[in-house]
Amino acid sequence: MKVLAIGNSFSNDAMRYLHNIAKAEGCDMKTVNIYIGGCPLSKHYMNMNNDAADYDFEYNGDRTGIKVSIRQALQSDIWDVVTFQQVSSQSVDYETYTPYLGALAEYAAYHAPKAKFMIHQTWAYEQGSERLTHEMGYGDQSEMFRDLKAAYEKAAEELGGVQIIPSGEAFQELIKAGAPRIHRDTFHASLGLGRYTLGLVWYETLTGKSCLNNSFADFDVPVSPEEAELAKRCAHIAAGRYAK
Repeated sequence: MKVLAIGNSFSNDAMRYLHNIAKAEGCDMKTVNIYIGGCPLSKHYMNMNNDAADYDFEYNGDRTGIKVSIRQALQSDIWDVVTFQQVSSQSVDYETYTPYLGALAEYAAYHAPKAKFMIHQTWAYEQGSERLTHEMGYGDQSEMFRDLKAAYEKAAEELGGVQIIPSGEAFQELIKAGAPRIHRDTFHASLGLGRYTLGLVWYETLTGKSCLNNSFADFDVPVSPEEAELAKRCAHIAAGRYAK
């Protein structure tokens, strides 16, 4: 399986461990993430029109130092899946998705005609953080998740009912379970438990195979066996909730 994400630092978080999570299950999965930190759909659209080679090219979770355009990435292989996402700060407002997402999907369909499209659902900011309360104006992180969930669902429907990769849903499950260290700076995923959970929910959503027995354990920061089991349970619940 060959997976291309067109995103930002949130796809960077989600794809850090994905290749090796799949490898641990005997699944040959090539993962490429092209990203610009903080990049909204409107900027992806502008870069698409300008054929701007401004994207960092990550291969199987590692940085390469290569810069590419969206076109170059789409034409670099025969992709099975191409994913799109909105920047987290605009994810709650569907009006910021249009007309950019539709145009990006049309462009991707032209350059990668065999690819299936998916929407990457991002996640809410940390409870009590300044970004959540002052920047976004929410009193509770569940309110931010509610709004971004609705916006992503509408976006998925507008693309013809494409599947959602429920990263945000998996984080809500972690929060309900009382998991520690989900965010590293109140909005990005933590380097251990957070990123691992994201990789698991991507793996299960992409392959349709359960992540519950995944043996991957080569984390950038320590993840305890108990935390790893919690990540697998929460990712499995979230993926199952959005399965098609």
